Amino acid sequence: MSENYYVSDNKHLLSLKTIHEFLSSSYWAKNIPMLIMQKAIDNSFTFGVYTNKDEQVGFARVITDYATFAYLADVFILEKHRGKGLSKMLIQYILKQPSLQGLRRMVLVTADAHKLYEGYGFTPLNKAEGFMEIWQPTIYSPKT
Repeated sequence: MSENYYVSDNKHLLSLKTIHEFLSSSYWAKNIPMLIMQKAIDNSFTFGVYTNKDEQVGFARVITDYATFAYLADVFILEKHRGKGLSKMLIQYILKQPSLQGLRRMVLVTADAHKLYEGYGFTPLNKAEGFMEIWQPTIYSPKT
């Protein structure tokens, strides 16, 4: 039940250990170094999901200029806390933030949570042919 949890954007509550432990084993940030994760957190609008005993069980961050664009990244709920509506609670909290209103575009990338985000108005890219990227998925992996 989500009444035993809360969401906060207070960076002082974040557990870098919990965040790094999860993300460094995720498919999208495999082997990310702790210092890189800290830098990413320092330069993002961050959100944590916590039990009512202040244990961090989820995370998300938004990279934004707070005026026109935002990128939602690194969203997760620890496995033993899934199935309780916490992802929905987190996304709702993020999308209601006053400093994220009036943006022209908010994007994200997901391999498996399309249904969750579609429920909040996210759609496939309208004009995907206009997007370009430099993608280095193994940047944190040891060189062989």
